Amino acid sequence: MSDMNSNTESENSELKLFDDSPVQPQPFQIEVVRSKKRRRTVSAQMHGDMLRVSIPSWMSKTEEATNVAEMVRRFKRKIATQEVDLTERARILAKRYSLHTPTDIEWAENLTSVWGLCTPSTKTIRMSTRLIGFPSWVLDYVIVHELAHLHVSGHGPDFWEITRRYEKTERAIGYLIAKSGDNETDLD
Repeated sequence: MSDMNSNTESENSELKLFDDSPVQPQPFQIEVVRSKKRRRTVSAQMHGDMLRVSIPSWMSKTEEATNVAEMVRRFKRKIATQEVDLTERARILAKRYSLHTPTDIEWAENLTSVWGLCTPSTKTIRMSTRLIGFPSWVLDYVIVHELAHLHVSGHGPDFWEITRRYEKTERAIGYLIAKSGDNETDLD
């Protein structure tokens, strides 16, 4: 086997390219601390593999459940975005599909109507944190989709010719359409 093939296999394995495993953090335990000093706010901090959520002592069980669920959701996204090396994924995918490498690629919490956003003038890409929990091959498709915008603006035939180099394009588009519930609006 050539060195190039073994490098590709190593990269596939290390980054879980073409993998069904979801982009998500390792599980952690939750501890709720009721505090008489805390008046209104809820806070959370990681301590090892324990998420400690501090709430006011007067809070009802229903409010506690709602606030703890929100803190868990936020921390799962935060941890997952720290664990996924978007720069390395984009570099490998750009190399594999002969595409330009972005100057920067990062997670964005405020992308709520699109899965990714490319700014060709600055060669930057932003990825929606809504992708957390999706299979890694879906994340990779969105990266390739945005990398294609570094070559072609819009979604014409030339753009789709580039994007379809990624083997799981059709499957990923179907997955994203099903998750968006709004046809193809998220795919721009």
